[in-house]
Amino acid sequence: MSIWDERYQGEEYHFGTEPNVFLVSQSEWFKPGMSCLAVADGEGRNGVWLAEQGLQVLSVDSSQVAVAKARALAARRGVTMDVELVDLTRWDWPENHFDVVAGIFIQFLVPVLREQMFDHIKRSLKPGGLLLLQGYAPRQLEYRTGGPSQVENLYTDTLLREAFADMDIVHLIEHDSIISEGAGHCGMSALIDLVARKVG
Repeated sequence: MSIWDERYQGEEYHFGTEPNVFLVSQSEWFKPGMSCLAVADGEGRNGVWLAEQGLQVLSVDSSQVAVAKARALAARRGVTMDVELVDLTRWDWPENHFDVVAGIFIQFLVPVLREQMFDHIKRSLKPGGLLLLQGYAPRQLEYRTGGPSQVENLYTDTLLREAFADMDIVHLIEHDSIISEGAGHCGMSALIDLVARKVG
């Protein structure tokens, strides 16, 4: 059993069942019928909410336990979304396919694999498609209210500006905010939010 399967064991949802606050704050971008990829969507809280907004959602994660709970949450909330068990480092990412990619706290990869994943995300977006990304900034190591303990996995303004320099950065801000996302993310947190549009 993987570390993620262990984390998601049990009936409780580790990061809760409500959507991420940053994602909800960007709802002005969403239109029914848009295609959306929810990257490393865990137990499905964000994918399900996106499906509730009328988007055609593909929710992917590497944990069998999480994927089963995501399907159960979608059924309970009465929405349809595709859920797939994938290893994102080996997945055959579709190209020019999605109107929206949501990456909420996807900070589990070492830098070289993160760079590859960011490239895959960019290629998977249609021209004009939007990336919505939220992660922890290095100050999070002081708060210890969630997220990775390795500083190299955390995001900085410079890192994201460089990684997405070939996109139109619509919004990029660091902030300290209190979040409440189940037992996994709870309390004052050092966050960084990005909205970027694929040029073309």
